[in-house]
Amino acid sequence: MAPEKRMARLRDAGVTPTMQRLAILEYLEGTKSHPTADEVYTAVHKTCPTIARATVYNTLDALTKSGTILQLAVDPSAARYDADLGPHVHFRCRLCGGVYDLDIEATQCLNKRVEGHEVEAVRTYAFGVCSSCLDAKSASEAPGASQGSKKPARKFAGGEEGHAS
Repeated sequence: MAPEKRMARLRDAGVTPTMQRLAILEYLEGTKSHPTADEVYTAVHKTCPTIARATVYNTLDALTKSGTILQLAVDPSAARYDADLGPHVHFRCRLCGGVYDLDIEATQCLNKRVEGHEVEAVRTYAFGVCSSCLDAKSASEAPGASQGSKKPARKFAGGEEGHAS
């Protein structure tokens, strides 16, 4: 998004555009990683070395309250942020903790009345195992693959097999 459009987006939301707010919004618009506040700070600090961690937290709060970005509750350990306000599903991998956008139709009831309620927004979270973790698991289970942390079986007295401890 062009800097002028980004400034207008902030003004339209009632947020005064500052260099720090514009830098944070630009970063969020350019990433699909759904970063935590600390990850936003680390990334923005590279281009704005004078930015304070408190400024990042306060800006994320202001942008969330104004509806400019979304604060995601998909990760129980930390809030994550997304500048994509369009309807989409967020997926969190239970193994690696990654958060991804899924291209799933989750808008069947958007802007409709459902059981007497008018639905204005839909936020859906899905949980499971991401494709990277599934691929890694498949590779480690393939014939001839390294056993990783599995310990070799050994024979005990009486011929029984067990794993070394």
